[in-house]
Amino acid sequence: MAKKTGKKQPSKALMLGVGMDSDGHRRVTEGPNFALVGGSHETHEIMTEKVVKINEKLAAKGKQLEQVSQDEFDDIAHSVGLHRQNPG
Repeated sequence: MAKKTGKKQPSKALMLGVGMDSDGHRRVTEGPNFALVGGSHETHEIMTEKVVKINEKLAAKGKQLEQVSQDEFDDIAHSVGLHRQNPG
């Protein structure tokens, strides 16, 4: 059992990518702030490319994922070709 030290742990953020198509292979790619699972070879490759580009843009800003606002993340994601989908 972990002891509580009274120190607040810094928050971490994680990008999670889930490929909904499949070609029969199981694919999992993990990085310091992302996890990608599933997808065909092409889909998984595209997801990997997007998170790498997002991380490059974060590094250029001198920020970690958990340090950007939702709006700033949306702007970065949009700049690498991702778009928010509204449910409904």
